Amino acid sequence: MRSDIIISVDELLNTFKSPNLKILEATFFLPNQGRNAAAEFTDKHISGAQFFDIDSVADTSVDLPHMLPSPEQFSVQMQELGINTESDIIVYDRSPFLSSARCWWMFRLFGHKKIRVLNGGFAAWIAANGAVETGNAANAKKGNFITSGAKGAGHIIFSELFDEINAKNAKQIIDARPSPRFTGDTPEPRPGLASGHMPGACNLPITQILHNDGTLKSNAELSKLFEDAGIDLSKPVITTCGSGVTAAGLTLALAMLGSEDVRLYDGSWAEWGSHPDAPIEKGHAN
Repeated sequence: MRSDIIISVDELLNTFKSPNLKILEATFFLPNQGRNAAAEFTDKHISGAQFFDIDSVADTSVDLPHMLPSPEQFSVQMQELGINTESDIIVYDRSPFLSSARCWWMFRLFGHKKIRVLNGGFAAWIAANGAVETGNAANAKKGNFITSGAKGAGHIIFSELFDEINAKNAKQIIDARPSPRFTGDTPEPRPGLASGHMPGACNLPITQILHNDGTLKSNAELSKLFEDAGIDLSKPVITTCGSGVTAAGLTLALAMLGSEDVRLYDGSWAEWGSHPDAPIEKGHAN
């Protein structure tokens, strides 16, 4: 596994007191899961961690959930979390679908590559008897983080993807939603959205890239999963999902395999499935 992307619990335990180390929790739950990420963080979290709120580190001026903030907003919010340009960031989560990858992707998109995801997340930390604390995060000393050009990350907006699909020129698209949502057999958890998928898309549910304990599968297993889904790893890929969170998990898995010519569709199905002009298919991928 790529040690510049993933960090094991043992390695984090050994470097836990490094002066440049910053730990962020980026847990996110779907609206229908009945869980509150911020409340669970307050109840117990890794000692010294700050809470990276996926819903608020976002462009809140639009109706779509957690769309990318401006570079200026991201800089300010990360400074408030104590992040510096030289910080070695470790991000973890306690969600069942690797929501920490969304934070990882955003930092890379905004020019910071020294960020790694804790393999196995909070559950692995607890199992290893890692230090925890309760209550709100301690006030962080303001950092000096400033965004810069993307490093091994990309994104695509609705108009670009719409034009590519209509011109039958879209790159490979892979959707991280569960299969019944992809095929249109079950409704979306967000009300008002059509069911189905984008024309030409493939499906690889995010849970398939993880072991039961939440750790990432091996590169050999990941490679087979993508290939079985219909993805040629030597060609560009577009990742998508329900609202841009689990798509980042597929983006991370592709990066583990050396595929970084990947654009994440930030609006994902929350945007596509609500747009009156967006073409939609149902059933399994062709």
